[in-house]
Amino acid sequence: FLFEFCTPLSSIIMLALWSVSFVLLCVWRFSYAQYEHLGYLLGYPDPAQDLYTAPELPKDIPRIQLRLAGEKRKHNEGRVEVFYEEEWGTVCDDDFTIHAAQVVCRELGYSDAVSWSPSSKYGKGEGRIWFDNVHCTGNEKSLAQCESNGIGVSDCKHTEDVGVVCSDKRIPGFKFVNTLTNNINSLNIQVEDVRIRPILSSYRKRNPVTEGYVEVKDGGKWKQICDDEWTHMNSRVICGMFGFPGDKRYNTRVYKMFARRRKPTYWDYSINCTGNEAHLSSCKLGHTLAIKANSTCEQGTPVVVSCVPGRAFAPTPMAGYRKAFRQEQPLVRLRGGAVVGEGRVEVLKNGEWGTICDDNWNLVAATVVCYTKLKLHQAQTRYRMKTNAISARMGPVHMNEVKCSGFEKSVTECPFNMDKDSEGCSHEEDAGVRCNVPAMGFQRRLRLSGGRNPFEGRVEVLMERNGSLVWGTVCGEGWGTMEAMVVCRQLGLGFASHAFQETWNWPGAVNADSVVMSGVRCAGTEMSLSHCLHHGEYLSCPKGGGRFAAGVSCSETAPDLVLNPQVVEQTTYLEDRPMFMLECAYEENCLGSTFSSTPANSYRRLLRFSSQIHNNGQSDFRPKASRETWVWHDCHRHYHSMEVFTHYDLLSNNGTKVAEGHKASFCLEDSECDEGIEKRYECANFGEQGITVGCWDTYRHDIDCQWVDISDVKPGDYIFQIVINPNYEVAESDYTNNIVKCRCRYDGHRIWMYNCHIGGSFSAETEDTFPGLINNQVTHR
Repeated sequence: FLFEFCTPLSSIIMLALWSVSFVLLCVWRFSYAQYEHLGYLLGYPDPAQDLYTAPELPKDIPRIQLRLAGEKRKHNEGRVEVFYEEEWGTVCDDDFTIHAAQVVCRELGYSDAVSWSPSSKYGKGEGRIWFDNVHCTGNEKSLAQCESNGIGVSDCKHTEDVGVVCSDKRIPGFKFVNTLTNNINSLNIQVEDVRIRPILSSYRKRNPVTEGYVEVKDGGKWKQICDDEWTHMNSRVICGMFGFPGDKRYNTRVYKMFARRRKPTYWDYSINCTGNEAHLSSCKLGHTLAIKANSTCEQGTPVVVSCVPGRAFAPTPMAGYRKAFRQEQPLVRLRGGAVVGEGRVEVLKNGEWGTICDDNWNLVAATVVCYTKLKLHQAQTRYRMKTNAISARMGPVHMNEVKCSGFEKSVTECPFNMDKDSEGCSHEEDAGVRCNVPAMGFQRRLRLSGGRNPFEGRVEVLMERNGSLVWGTVCGEGWGTMEAMVVCRQLGLGFASHAFQETWNWPGAVNADSVVMSGVRCAGTEMSLSHCLHHGEYLSCPKGGGRFAAGVSCSETAPDLVLNPQVVEQTTYLEDRPMFMLECAYEENCLGSTFSSTPANSYRRLLRFSSQIHNNGQSDFRPKASRETWVWHDCHRHYHSMEVFTHYDLLSNNGTKVAEGHKASFCLEDSECDEGIEKRYECANFGEQGITVGCWDTYRHDIDCQWVDISDVKPGDYIFQIVINPNYEVAESDYTNNIVKCRCRYDGHRIWMYNCHIGGSFSAETEDTFPGLINNQVTHR
């Protein structure tokens, strides 16, 4: 990252610049001390440091960035796009080989390339075609190092855009590092780091750091910035960089006194921000300050910022009382992200939540989203990375071609093409953001130990015992997916793929075998394991720690199951089924409690419907149970891979259950897939079970147990509810969309199903008409 000069240089300044004999080669990144993604406590090594080191490129190699984009793809495949000279472009398929694909995949953080595809398989890109006739050996550190016609020299069309498929496995410890340079009169100006350093004692102990000197690390030394040309807009950008939605005034007298006592060391440049930049690196350099007696700021003092944290990241709990009136519902929210402040952007319009098409989506619009007060994710922060791979695939697209200035209070205030709300936009184009969040230090109180890589292991936490901080284990009793989700999020490792109640195969630190936390119960949305319910100082863990300690395995991606509500609404009907045709259903306990007392020559009244369950996530949905533990059901002639997969309930308007149906176990397979995606799972002949990304498993209305037995239900108005994966047996990126709710009217002879929708897809006012059904908390948890 670097700055561009905003004013012409005088001849004196030009001479001063040319006199600089060295080039700062280090990469600008966020403060290691304040914003380390995988931080560990001092004395405990960060395993990622030993596994991955960002490559150093020769000075004459163009600095580029890569991404995968396009239609009908997973996170690890897509059209190869290159960012160069402030513009995204593509790569031509002429002479492209698997060796070039290897270079691309490794540059993106994947361990290997699987294949490559010519002729714009993932759709035609836009902009320049930056590379053509690429020849790689496979050992290059960047695609820009491969031989080609020269960057920007091409005779190709976008019908020849190349795509790649990378392996699912990530390079351990890989971090995206922006190494883009911008030549200003042949001088590359880059800074190693930037931080807010607390000066006053009252702020040194606060977490996160919200006030102090703004310092840059230049040539290995921390330097202050002169406040001669500093503006409120500069402060706004600094606060945004560290995840704060705004800045406030501070006591200038105290800092002036401090500056007089201790002589500052100033950086050579001033900064000029407009205020809507996502990073300080996007601002322009102001005047180069003349050196006078080792001081560049004789009339000023070091820059100080004081930032306002969002509610979730306030240094101390908010005191006071809860207001009597109801909080205003937010108009913007994030869904499907691995961490707080990341995900698909959804906006509320006409009482229904919908997505934003990513046409013209940019950093400025994303910054506005991150500034918005998001109640659910509390991400009042700034944009870092576009994550449109987290698509909704269902529901409306509310906005297209959004154009924000950067100063709107909400993205809903930004102009957009009102004539093209969803024209030409599929959910593969859903806009997403990754915002900066304040460094709370949560990751320094938790670690994984004994695993084969940094993404798995026994969970060890730092707790206060007898007046000192000690590392210890978490009791494995009752440990589940939701708790594992919180651990993976707290460490910045994505989603949980498995939760373990025994970790005998992961020998952790010997001095951390003692149990220091037990009875942990998480909702899954907490930012830290310490925020979950637990026993506190009075521990209860009958089996003890050691081999029975809790463990997790984390993954960058996760599946996401969503049931199609329209299919439920369109396929509902009643059937009076004779008793002799319900033998298999009786074995699976799919009938009402009065079945056993029903005469053999009678019938049961069944509410029948079809379930079409889509996997909209970024990895395949697989059953939790291993294949050797699946149960053969002779009546239905297939293996059941999950004990409970769905709940079907008929409820009164006050939420009381009046009838139920369920899949006691489930055969998971791909019934149909989106165009271009092949089926992978089939139950027949003891085949592999699961649901592929972009595919769906359809349980037709005429299949056994695909019903609710309403033989004992009286006529009236009801709520019909379906919950997928109700016990959270398998990890998903989003559990809030696992529930479908419908209005239901039964007159004793016919049934009407209407207003079917995914839970949370409507406004709070609409959801309030479904009492007790606001979330997916329907189990013993």
